[in-house]
Amino acid sequence: MQPAADGAPRREKKMRKTRDAKKMKKAAKQLQLRAEAAAAERAAAKQAAEEAAREAARRARHLKVLGRKSGAEKELEELVFGDSLNVEENELLHRLTGPTRLNATGSSLQKDSSDSEVENEAKGKVSSRKPAWVDEDDEAEENVDMTHKYRKDLMKSDAEKILTKKKLKRRLEEQFQRAMGGVPAWADLDNRKKSKKTASDSETDEDDDLLRRTGNFIASSESLPRGILKLKTCLPANQERFASGKLATVQFHPSAQVVMTAGHDRSVSLFQVDGIRNPKIQSIYLESFPIYKACFSVDGEQVIATGTHHRMFFVYDMMSGNIIPIQKVRGVDERFLRSFELSPDGSFMLVTGTSGYLYLLSMKTKELVSTMKINGRCAASAFTPDSRQVYSYSKEGEVFIWDVRSRKCLHKFEDEGSLEGKCIAVSRNNQYVACGSASGVVNLYTTDACLKASHPKPVKAIMNLVTSATCVTFNPTTEILAVASCEADEAVKLVHIPSYTVFSNFPVFRRKQIYLAQSMDFSPRSGFFSVGNNKGKALLFRLKHYADF
Repeated sequence: MQPAADGAPRREKKMRKTRDAKKMKKAAKQLQLRAEAAAAERAAAKQAAEEAAREAARRARHLKVLGRKSGAEKELEELVFGDSLNVEENELLHRLTGPTRLNATGSSLQKDSSDSEVENEAKGKVSSRKPAWVDEDDEAEENVDMTHKYRKDLMKSDAEKILTKKKLKRRLEEQFQRAMGGVPAWADLDNRKKSKKTASDSETDEDDDLLRRTGNFIASSESLPRGILKLKTCLPANQERFASGKLATVQFHPSAQVVMTAGHDRSVSLFQVDGIRNPKIQSIYLESFPIYKACFSVDGEQVIATGTHHRMFFVYDMMSGNIIPIQKVRGVDERFLRSFELSPDGSFMLVTGTSGYLYLLSMKTKELVSTMKINGRCAASAFTPDSRQVYSYSKEGEVFIWDVRSRKCLHKFEDEGSLEGKCIAVSRNNQYVACGSASGVVNLYTTDACLKASHPKPVKAIMNLVTSATCVTFNPTTEILAVASCEADEAVKLVHIPSYTVFSNFPVFRRKQIYLAQSMDFSPRSGFFSVGNNKGKALLFRLKHYADF
């Protein structure tokens, strides 16, 4: 047992020696690594010092080269600053005038004899004058934030988020002149001054004014392009007084910059169209008389309005302010008088009756002149631009052409594919006839084909509507045909007549605003387009291709 006890201390002693040896090796290795790191640092420092010395030498050589002046530089320095810093002012100015030119004989050129002594003296002096007074308020320009919701439409690019008041004023003037088709007479100071001159002078001034300002007299010579229609959505035309019910009629005045709205709320309202605010001019109220249709007379002095369930109609004389009721027209045996058309020459009023009867009234006396009758029931009628003929569209899909003077039917043709007629329109240039049916198809014919064939072939069948086509109208230049349906929201399309294609960017699909379209109209020179909907709003769009109202 004793030898075993002696072996344990020996093993411990041996293990202790092994651990001490390992510690010594590790310490020696660490010392070696530290020595190597110190040597590397010294080598790097030495190399950096050498590189710094080489860079300093290179810079010194570079500065020495730059410090060498060429002969041209020395000559220029002597020319500008002289030979010394104490050069006199006269000598410096003399050097700035340049070297003296010599003539053929070697003598210096004399001064220009054409200059006076005062001019020669002024040429020899250099002076800089400053303003006697500077007002900081005059130079400061107040900026306007163009990102405001009422000024966003005036920005031409994102770079114009801030404009000065002067630039904003010019931008507003440009927009107003574009909307008005030029500078109005009341805003033209030159015209107001000319009116105070004599008669002979005024005639000459008017001729000069016509040559200077052509915005209201000459339209754009370019035809309307297809595909995309350049337009701007304005505030509704009746922004200051929305109708409380369905807006049955929206129509522009034939000569003034005015639009009329009328509807089931028993009121007729007039608004001035400027595309910005559209202020209200006047409103009249017809008691217990929901309006079915209202229309300006050709001279623009009267408004004729028919009711939804009345045999009488009203005539509003805008010149005198009188509202004249026409209780009953002798010879017109109808329970209700609703749909009617006015002849373009202002002579006749054509009332659509039941059972195919058409009543021709005199616009002057509002008395019956003659009666015409078609086969079936009459859905809509339209005068030709010369007021000599009437196109009557029956619910059975037939179109009858009448001579206004003789009251005889000149021709009859069938609308292709029509099961029930709804609306009809004749273009202002008497070139096209558009017929809209209950299937939503609008057939476009030429008047020559309508007068000759019993089954004419339409030049274009417009099938963009999926519900009944209830309203069609041409613009004054016969470049746009507007078709609409009152049975579906946003069911309004504008057709480019020369190409017979639909403008792809109308209606605007950003948000629903047209709803059920009840009536449409173009301004006299196609500058504006308005749509009356069942929400009581007359939506207004600015057609930018046309410069005038």
